[in-house]
Amino acid sequence: MNAVSTADAHAAWVTAERIKRISDRLIGLGPFSVGVDGMLAWIPLAGTLYSMGAGVWLLSEASRVQASRATLARMVFYLGFRTLASLIPLEGAAVDFLFRGHLMAANALQKDIARRYGPPPAAALASAFSWPFRSATPSAHGTRA
Repeated sequence: MNAVSTADAHAAWVTAERIKRISDRLIGLGPFSVGVDGMLAWIPLAGTLYSMGAGVWLLSEASRVQASRATLARMVFYLGFRTLASLIPLEGAAVDFLFRGHLMAANALQKDIARRYGPPPAAALASAFSWPFRSATPSAHGTRA
């Protein structure tokens, strides 16, 4: 097995944060939030495809940083339940809208990473909590004045 660097682990932590924010926390109203996953839940097949894609991405990050088997099992359960629920026409869409499987799977991965490598540095945290579509590096067109 290849050793995972702390920088790689923290990069996976940031990726997990962005996936959960886009999937389950894009629009917030007080304690309630919805993301792309919840919005696409009502469109047949689109929600399932998005859920599968985001889930595979999270699991690949977990595999890349060699997350524990217990963490992988929890992630597979959360993501599998979320994706399988979307196959049920109307009730599945409601479950998709309310169940935050990507958020829970990302949290499990982040806890595993923090336990083994420590929390990410402040700059990585700031990048993770910024608007999810903004790049962490300055654009090639220069900086804003």
